Amino acid sequence: MDAFPRIKRLPPYVFSIVDEFKQSVRSQGHDVIDFGMGNPDRATPDHIVDSLIEAAKEPANHRYSCSRGTQALREAICRWYQRRFAVNLDAESETIVTIGSKEGLAHLAMALVDTNDSVVVPSPCYPVHMYGFVIAGANVHHIALTPLETFCERLEHAINNCWPRPKGVVLNFPSNPSTVCVNIEFFEKIVALAKANDIWIIHDFAYAELCFDGFQAPSILQVTGAKDIAVESYSMSKTYNMPGWRLGFISGNKDIIAALARLKSYMDYGTFAPVEHAAVTALDGSQDCIDSIRDCYQERRDVLCDGLNSIGWTVAKPKATMFVWAKIPAQYKMNSIEFCQYLIEQAHVAVSPGAGFGEAGDDHVRLALVEDLDRTREAIARIGKVFAEDGIMPSGQSTSSVD
Repeated sequence: MDAFPRIKRLPPYVFSIVDEFKQSVRSQGHDVIDFGMGNPDRATPDHIVDSLIEAAKEPANHRYSCSRGTQALREAICRWYQRRFAVNLDAESETIVTIGSKEGLAHLAMALVDTNDSVVVPSPCYPVHMYGFVIAGANVHHIALTPLETFCERLEHAINNCWPRPKGVVLNFPSNPSTVCVNIEFFEKIVALAKANDIWIIHDFAYAELCFDGFQAPSILQVTGAKDIAVESYSMSKTYNMPGWRLGFISGNKDIIAALARLKSYMDYGTFAPVEHAAVTALDGSQDCIDSIRDCYQERRDVLCDGLNSIGWTVAKPKATMFVWAKIPAQYKMNSIEFCQYLIEQAHVAVSPGAGFGEAGDDHVRLALVEDLDRTREAIARIGKVFAEDGIMPSGQSTSSVD
């Protein structure tokens, strides 16, 4: 790898190590219940699929699309932002379609930074938030995500004490993996700080609609003046169960959008036009499917969290996302990779190691809400049996009674 300098900066991908553990156990004939990847397991709503099929029958839609996304989809994105958050966007200059949010964020990093520039990224974080900039040649300065009460102070300290001075900060609320949520007042403070220090903000808003118990996540673009320095990335994957369709968009500051548009014009011809046609249907059509998707995740959250707590693994119910961020029980003197391997080998249950999201996550694991209720209950029973053998399960608790 010494001949490939960008690759040399990337450590071994932690999740591939866990995949090897899973494959080893499966090769022995064991069933592994997999909470590892945040890959929605339910079907895309019928009206979106039907729209794709209809558009795919039109030969004109088989040609190249355009790297910015079709005019129709960009206008639908603007309508969605106005209806959902009362945010007005210009379809020509303030939004761009991406081939999933991950591609968009990675190419955005390449568009914005040069070698040895620096950015601030909270830790733990979704890997592309950090490694997108590493691949682009920048230096990443980490600050602790929590406690939120002092986040602005830590960010300001980083801005004033890092060299070179950071060009921007990456945010993600509701957060993957930590599930941390913020209110609009938090964003107002961040926007004011960024404007005062002339840095930009990239906000990953992938889990905007997967909020529970009445909580509603705010968009950073709702803050007055946010478009002066901020952009927001959104994904169709989670909201509409469209992960394999690979479609997202980035909206906000017109200069940042223009920079991404110029880069993408050299990198791709956009996504398949029928997918964009179906995305218009998703954004403009009935949003009842979102309630169903959200309710499914909330029910899975409740069963998983209540079950884990009942077997002696103390976890909090997240207010949003499709994940549970669980601290490794103190009785296990293991790092997150070791604990993941232990659960796979002993309970045949797979979770993601917190180390994959940065050093600050190494005392946690992430469980994705991607198994149905029966499989989730079975996983709890399996983990409960291991915990009981290790002396962790509360006395008198029977694994057969977990529900």
